[in-house]
Amino acid sequence: MTESNLKLFDTMERKITPFFAINKKEVGLYACGPTVYDYAHIGNLRTYIFVDTLKRTLTLNGYKVNHVMNITDVGHLVSDADSGEDKMEKGARKQQKSAWEIATFFEKAFLVDLQRLNISKPSTLCRATEHIDEQIQFIQALEEKGFTYQTGDGIYFDTTKLTHYGALARLNQQGLEAGIRVAMAEKKSHTDFALWKLSGNRERQMEWKSPWGMGFPGWHIECSAMAEKYLGEVFDIHVGGEDHIPVHHTNEIAQCQAKNGRIQAKYWLHGYFLQLNNEKVSKSGHSLRLDSLIQQGFEALAYRYLTLTCHYRSHLNFTWEGLKAAQTALHRLRNKVSELPEGGSVNDRYKTEFISYMNHDLNTPKALALIWKVINSNLQPANIKSTLMFFDSILGLELDKQAQLSIPDEVYQLVELRQQLKSQQNYAQADKTRLKIQRLGFDVNDSADGTSTIIPYTGG
Repeated sequence: MTESNLKLFDTMERKITPFFAINKKEVGLYACGPTVYDYAHIGNLRTYIFVDTLKRTLTLNGYKVNHVMNITDVGHLVSDADSGEDKMEKGARKQQKSAWEIATFFEKAFLVDLQRLNISKPSTLCRATEHIDEQIQFIQALEEKGFTYQTGDGIYFDTTKLTHYGALARLNQQGLEAGIRVAMAEKKSHTDFALWKLSGNRERQMEWKSPWGMGFPGWHIECSAMAEKYLGEVFDIHVGGEDHIPVHHTNEIAQCQAKNGRIQAKYWLHGYFLQLNNEKVSKSGHSLRLDSLIQQGFEALAYRYLTLTCHYRSHLNFTWEGLKAAQTALHRLRNKVSELPEGGSVNDRYKTEFISYMNHDLNTPKALALIWKVINSNLQPANIKSTLMFFDSILGLELDKQAQLSIPDEVYQLVELRQQLKSQQNYAQADKTRLKIQRLGFDVNDSADGTSTIIPYTGG
C-alpha cells in the first residue's frame, strides 16, 4: 500500500464531487449483498437504501453505474473470524430444508423487500455458489505468490506477509477485534483468515472439489473473486455496512493487494447501524423485518423516508414514534403533490441547492428539508411540482403516488367504536377516540350519509 493510498482512507466518504471515475463516465460499484440463510432485517435494508441513494446521485452527476452485488449462499460462518458452523447449513437445519432451498427462498424474499423500498436491482447479481472456479483460481494465485499456508482444516491467508494489513480499520494485527475473539488453533496469527475450508469428517450439503481437498470457500474470497470478474482488478467504489470494516473489507483488501499489488477499490463507503434502544438491531434481540412494519400499518416507503432523515454515516435509533412521524410526513407530501398541476419546470436555484446537498456526502436530511422549503415557496404551483419530482427521482419516495394505506385492525376497531359513540350522541368520547386514531397515523373523513372513510393523518 502506498502512502497516497493510506491518505485515501483518511479522506474518503466526504464528497461525490469532485469525483474521478476510472473509466470517465462509468462508475464500477460493488456492494456486499446478504447472506441468504434468513430474512433481511430493517437494519440490513438501511444499507441498501444508502447504496440506492448513492447510485441515483452518481446518475444525477452524469455517470453510468455498473452495480455488482453478491449473494452469499455459502461460506459465511457463524463467527466472522472463521469459526463455528456455516450459516447456510445452520439455517437449513432450522428451516428443515436443504441449504439450496433456503438460499433460493430467502434471496427471493430479499429482492421483494428491495422492490417494496423502491431500490433498483444491481446490474449484476452474482452468487458465491456459481463462482467456485473463480474463487479457486484466485486462491491459487495467492498460493503461487506465497501468501497462503495449509492447516488441518483449510487454506489460510498469511497476514504477516502483507505490509499495512488492517489500514481500512485503522487497527494493527494484534489489535484487530476479530483476532482477539477466536482461538488460534493452527493459525500462525490471530488475523490470518480462511480462503478455503476443508470439509474433513463433517457432513455438509455444500462442498466442492479443489486442489486442496473437498471443501468450500471462505467468506471473504467470494467478493474479491466476483468483483474482479465483473469490474476488473481495480474499480471505483466498494460499499457495505460498517460491520464489514474490521474483518470482511479488511480481508478483501488484503487478498486483492497480495494478488494484484493494488487496492481493489478507490473509495470505500459504509452505511452505519440502525439501532433499537441504542443497540444494533441484529444484537438487540429484535430482528425487525420490513413485513413487521407493514403488518403494523406502515408503508414500506415510510421506512425509506425515515432512513433519509438521518445521514448514512450516523447511527439511526429506530422508534415506532419516529416511523409514524415519517409516514405522516410522506403522506402529507403526497397529498400536496397530488393537488399541484402538471406542466411546470424545475426551478434552477432549488435544483442547484439540492444537487449540492446530495453531492456533499449524500446529505439527505438537508435534501428532505429543502422539499418542505419548496412546498412553502412562492413558486408557481406547477413549478413546485416539477421541482419536487426532480428531487424525488433521487430520493425515491414516489411522491406522485397517492398514499398507500395499510390499515391495522386496531384502527378499524377504533373507527367502529367512534361510529357507535356518535350514534349514542357521546361526542366527547367520540372525539377522544378520533385522537387515538390520529396517534396511529390515520384520520376519518365523515360524509353526509354518516359513513366514515379512513385517510392518512396529515397533522392538520
